[in-house]
Amino acid sequence: MVGLVLNGYADQNEVARAFGCSARTLRRHQRRFENGGMDALGRTAGHPTGIPAQPSPWVRTAIGLKNAGLGVRAIAERLKVSVGAVSKWLRRVSGAQAASGQREEAPEPSATANGSGKNWNLDPDPANRLFDRLFARLGRLMDAEPMFIPGRQVPRAGVLLAVPALVQSGIFEVAQEVYGHIGPAFYGLRTTMVAMLLLALLRIKRPEGLKEHAPPELGRLLGLDRAPEVKTLRRKLTRLAAYRKAEVFGRKLAQRRVARRGKALGFLYMDGHVRVYHGRRRIPKAHVTRMRLSLPSTTDYWVNDKHGDPLFVVTAELNEGLVKMLPALACEIRSLVGPRRRVTVVFDRGGWSPKLFVKLIKARFDILTYRKGRWKNIPATQFVQCVKMIEERKVSYDLNDRNIRLLKGRLRLRQITRLNADGYQTPIVTSRRDLPAVVLAYRMFERWRQENFFKYLIEEFALDALVDYVAEPVDPERTAPNPERRQVEKELASARADIRKAQALYGAAAAANKESRRSTIRGFKIAHGELGRRIREIQGRIEVLKEKRSLIPERVPAKEVSGKPIMQLSRERKHLTNCIKMVAYQAESDLLALLRPHYARADEEGRTLVTSALESAGDLEVGDGELRVMLAPLSSPHRSLAVAALCEALNGMDACFPGTKLKLRFGVAS
Repeated sequence: MVGLVLNGYADQNEVARAFGCSARTLRRHQRRFENGGMDALGRTAGHPTGIPAQPSPWVRTAIGLKNAGLGVRAIAERLKVSVGAVSKWLRRVSGAQAASGQREEAPEPSATANGSGKNWNLDPDPANRLFDRLFARLGRLMDAEPMFIPGRQVPRAGVLLAVPALVQSGIFEVAQEVYGHIGPAFYGLRTTMVAMLLLALLRIKRPEGLKEHAPPELGRLLGLDRAPEVKTLRRKLTRLAAYRKAEVFGRKLAQRRVARRGKALGFLYMDGHVRVYHGRRRIPKAHVTRMRLSLPSTTDYWVNDKHGDPLFVVTAELNEGLVKMLPALACEIRSLVGPRRRVTVVFDRGGWSPKLFVKLIKARFDILTYRKGRWKNIPATQFVQCVKMIEERKVSYDLNDRNIRLLKGRLRLRQITRLNADGYQTPIVTSRRDLPAVVLAYRMFERWRQENFFKYLIEEFALDALVDYVAEPVDPERTAPNPERRQVEKELASARADIRKAQALYGAAAAANKESRRSTIRGFKIAHGELGRRIREIQGRIEVLKEKRSLIPERVPAKEVSGKPIMQLSRERKHLTNCIKMVAYQAESDLLALLRPHYARADEEGRTLVTSALESAGDLEVGDGELRVMLAPLSSPHRSLAVAALCEALNGMDACFPGTKLKLRFGVAS
C-alpha cells in the first residue's frame, strides 16, 4: 500500500478503498515507513524483555493511596472507579514487584498539608502538580495546597511581605464563611483570593494583565506550579459573582476591620466617586465634578476612617446624591459600631441639608461639614490664631468660633470659620462642642485624604476599570426624579432670570428719571409701559409654572421615566473586586504603619517605599516549618534598614502562609 502511494500509482483514498482500510491507517503506515523503513511496517516485538513496564498515572495514584493507608474500597471511591479495577492494578503491581524483588515507593504527603486529612498531596515535584490536577479533575480536590520551590532571586518575592497583613485582615476566613468553596478545583477559593490580592499588590490591575507575565513565575509566589491565567481567573470571578453575596462579603470585612481598629472610627469620611462609562449602554447620568460635565456613570459612596483607609463602599441606585445616601450610610455605620457609640461623620457641601442634620443628630451621630449657601463675612479682627500638635504635626489656623441657628432657630450648631492668607473665609459647621476648634478644623481639612485615596486607587488599582460588560435593568418600582417636573423647573428658572433682568432695567430707568420731565409715578409708568407690560407677563408666566409644578410629583417609578427600560452596569463582580482592592490597600496601609517609626520620610515617601519592597526580588527557602524570604537590598542603605525593621515587625506576627503551616520569616540581605 505504501509503495503504491509513494510511486504515484494511486492516491491515499483510492488505495485505502481498494484494501478496505481507512486513509488514517494508511498515513500511519507511511509515517512508520519514513521513520523505520520496511522493518517498521511489521508487527513490533512488544515490550523489551528484562525492563519492567512503568505503571500508568492511575496505577501510581492507587499505589500512593494504598501506601498512605487507604483500603481498596476507599481508593476506588476516591478515583471513582470499580473495586475490581483497583484490585487488578494492585495485584499486577504486586506480582511485578515480587518477581523483581522491588517495592514501589509512594511519594510522601506534602509537608504543607493542613492536617485536615481530606487532601493528600502526592506530587513529589512542586513544579509539576500532576496528581493534584488529576484529583481536581476527578472532583476529589477542593483546593491545591501550596508547595514552595526554593530559589534565589525569585522575581517579586517581596509581595509576600503583605501576606501577614492579609491574614490579619481575616479575608480568608470571611471568604470561607460567605462563599464556602468554589471547588472541586485546583484553583479553589483560598488560592483564588490569594492570587487576586497579590496580583493587586503587584499592580496587575485586571485579569487581562496576566498575559504579560509568565504563569510559572507568578505561580512560585503562590506555592503552585502555575498561576491562574486570564480565562481561569475570569471564570472564578464569574463563579463567585453567581452567589450574589458581594455586599455580605464587604460587610463582614468591615466588621473585622472595626473589631481591629475601632479607635480610628471616631471620625468617618464620606464621599461619592463617579465612575464614568463610555460604552453603548443607556445608563443614568451623573455630574462629574472633575470634568464639569453630566455623563453616563455609576456613583460609589466610600466610607473611610480618620487615617483615610477605606471601611466599606456602597453603590448608589440611579446615581443618588449624598443627601439621599447619607441615611443609608448612617444605618450601615450604626450596624458596625453598635447602637450607643457616637460617631462624627465628615462630608462636603454635597450633603448639606439642615433637615437631615436634625435626623442624624437624633440618631446619635455628630456632623462636620462645610457651610453651603450665603453667609456674612466676619471682620478680620475677630479671628484668633490657634496652634496645636495633632498626630505629631504642628497645626496653625486663624479661626473664629461662634454659634449659629438654622431652620428658624430649631437647629443650633457651631460654626468655625478659617481665615486664609488671601482673606478668603471658609466656614465649617459641626454639632461637636467638646473638642477645640483647631482640632475640628484639622479633621475637616483632612477630608482631602479621601480625595487622595480616590486618586491613588484610580492610578494604582484601576478603580474605574470595567470588570465585565454586563448590564441589568434597574428595579422598575424604584423611584427616580421626574423628568417632566425637572423640565418645568428649568422653565421656571429661566422665567425668574428674565424677570430679574427686566426689573433691573426698570429700576435703572427709575433711578435715571428726572422729576422735571416726569414728576409723577403715573407719568413714569406711561413712559415705560412696554417694560412694565413685559414684567407683568413674566410674573403671570411664573405663577402658571408654579401651579403646573405643584401638580407634578417629584419622583416617579423608574419604569415611567421613559419608554425603554433604564439599565445599570452589573454590580456583583465590580463590588467584589472593589472589596479585594480595598483589602489590598489596607494591607499597604498596615505595612506603612509598621514602617513609619523607622523611616523619617514615611509621610512623604512611605507608601512608595512599601510598593518598592513588594516588587523587589528575593530568595525563598523552605525548612523547619518556615518559609524564609530574604529580600534583595533596596536602592539605598537607609531604605534597606527601614525595610529590615519592617521585616522584624512582621516576623513577630508569626503568620502562616494561607493553606499551610509554614511560618513566614522575612529579612533583607546585607
